[in-house]
Amino acid sequence: MTNTETITGRILIADDNEQNRELLEAYLSDEGHEILMSEDGQKTLDKARAELPDLILLDIMMPKMSGYEVCQQLRSAEETKRIPILMVTALKESGDIEKAVAAGADDFLSKPVNRLELKTRVRSLLRVRHLTSERDRLLAYLQEVDAPLPK
Repeated sequence: MTNTETITGRILIADDNEQNRELLEAYLSDEGHEILMSEDGQKTLDKARAELPDLILLDIMMPKMSGYEVCQQLRSAEETKRIPILMVTALKESGDIEKAVAAGADDFLSKPVNRLELKTRVRSLLRVRHLTSERDRLLAYLQEVDAPLPK
């Protein structure tokens, strides 16, 4: 994989504000990503479990369930615990960042979002996701190869 190679993925954008969702989609759509959207915490949790995206862009302040709660629940479930989560929020206090990290967020981005910064962080998190998936596949293969032959 070279630095110029583009890694695309399925990205879930979770924000209660439609304009924010559309802006993030517009920033990322030219990269070839498949974009999924959700407008509240519970729908985000349900969609993440059903679709297993490669990355979640998660707003903190959402109805029904906050981004912190969604993040914690995703991290506690076996099938979703490895999905990278980028918190995207208008909250800027250091306590908010600490709370996001404590909930299990992989990165934090403040609104208004800078297009280049968003693309760079998304690219980086997708690269980590891709490498982690490759490692897991190789480990599973090695376990299969090392398994004792049936008698």
